[in-house]
Amino acid sequence: MMKVTELLSVSEFTGMSLIAGAAGKNREVNTVNMMDAPDIIHFLNPDEMLITTAYHLKDHPDQLVELIRAMHAQGCAALGIKTKRFLQEIPLEVLELADALAFPIIELPLDLSLGEIVNYTLRAILDQHATELAHAFETHKQFTRIVLQGEGIPKLLQDLSNMINHPVHLINQHLKPLYTTNYDSDFYSFMGSIRKNVFYQTMNNTARIYFSLCSTKQSYTLFPVYFNEKKSGFLSILGEIHQPSTLLTIEQAINVISFALMKEQALKQQSRNIRNDFFTHFLDQAFSTDTEIMNRATEFSLFNDQKYICAIGKVDDTDQYFSYRERQQIIDDIYEFLEEELQNSSSVGHLFTLGDRCIVLYEIEEASSFIETSLNGLQQKVSTYFNKTISFGVSNVSHTFLQTRHAYSEALDALAQGELLKQRHFIQVFQTKDVTELLRLIPAKELRNFYTYALQGFTCPETEDEQTLIQTLSVFLDSNCQISETAKRLFVHRNTVVYRIEKCEEILGKTLKEPETTLQLRVALRIKALLEI
Repeated sequence: MMKVTELLSVSEFTGMSLIAGAAGKNREVNTVNMMDAPDIIHFLNPDEMLITTAYHLKDHPDQLVELIRAMHAQGCAALGIKTKRFLQEIPLEVLELADALAFPIIELPLDLSLGEIVNYTLRAILDQHATELAHAFETHKQFTRIVLQGEGIPKLLQDLSNMINHPVHLINQHLKPLYTTNYDSDFYSFMGSIRKNVFYQTMNNTARIYFSLCSTKQSYTLFPVYFNEKKSGFLSILGEIHQPSTLLTIEQAINVISFALMKEQALKQQSRNIRNDFFTHFLDQAFSTDTEIMNRATEFSLFNDQKYICAIGKVDDTDQYFSYRERQQIIDDIYEFLEEELQNSSSVGHLFTLGDRCIVLYEIEEASSFIETSLNGLQQKVSTYFNKTISFGVSNVSHTFLQTRHAYSEALDALAQGELLKQRHFIQVFQTKDVTELLRLIPAKELRNFYTYALQGFTCPETEDEQTLIQTLSVFLDSNCQISETAKRLFVHRNTVVYRIEKCEEILGKTLKEPETTLQLRVALRIKALLEI
């Protein structure tokens, strides 16, 4: 489209002048029409300029007032009149009305026919369209080249900002900044304040949004940018944007940004799937050796000499009905959001998803109090951004990555405990139940050394006879060292138990009458069951 003022500068229109409604010179002209009947208004469209010889109005010039009012109401662009043909002069009230409505009235030159004026006007509009499209094509090529060469979205936004002479910001669907060419604290503060506001809810699926900040009187324009078919963020431009050429440039940038973001999202999802598959196989004990596990784990920056705490999160159920697909989409969005939050936090957490649960492995040093602080922060943000609640079960400390399988079981048990109590929005820490759970807090190497020391004399692995002796010893200790009770439990003769216990004492070189000895053996047998020795 051309503005009225641009149309007046066309070389073929020498002698054409604006005689009224100068304030409307920036009205857009999309097409042109000729007046050949008094009822022409019914055939006019918005952004259309009407040209006429005023033949039908020569005896009733006052009807121009009604025509201008009707054209203004219709959203027409301007009225062009050959004033020296049939209508010698335009009534003063018509000129005053045009000025009041900012509706342009143009005096047409006598040496051009209406047909020529129509042709020249349409040619000028089409030439401008062709120029804009060529510029858009080159702009699209430039933006695409930036992305293909790996310079990324920040470089693209900077180039866009230079082209349109406006700072730009790219924000995600939660109104959080992704990239910016000029940090604007007032803008981001406002974005943060409307996340729970009705205005934020109306932003979805909107073509374009204009707003101004009362504090700074600064205007902004938001354009939707699609990450995929269901998610959209916004490209924010400082200032109001109305100029067609600028809008066209922004549209080209948005198209390229959308494709770049979709590619980025696809790569991230592929990476998530690979991580989740590894962790699922780890939990299912699908790997043959510990070496194989750690070779894979190091690919995801998980190291065996690092201490971890496992937290398992689950979005709380609500009374609101969702189909399985809708609910899973909500859960996936929340867990993707949590992953981004962990990446931007001071605490190091590795997030995996398994069904409707997320698993976070926090790296810790000595203190672990920050875990609850981190989880509280995640809960608050889920409530703010999604209007949902999430609960967490938390494990004890795992001294190595290989022990996180037990930590996962603890966190899952803690989550189940909270759910059994009908709680919501909770953080439940695993409560140790017995000695076995305490032993899990000790590194496996230390446990194995203690087991070897306590049962020294027995081979490892034990022979079949030694296995029988250890079984008898275990039942004997669980029976409070009662011979008769042991025989009853094992379904053997009393003398057989006596013989086996004496044989154990001979191998161990210790008497089972010493409390310290029996305590060591009880602990060692728990370790045997724990480590599956």
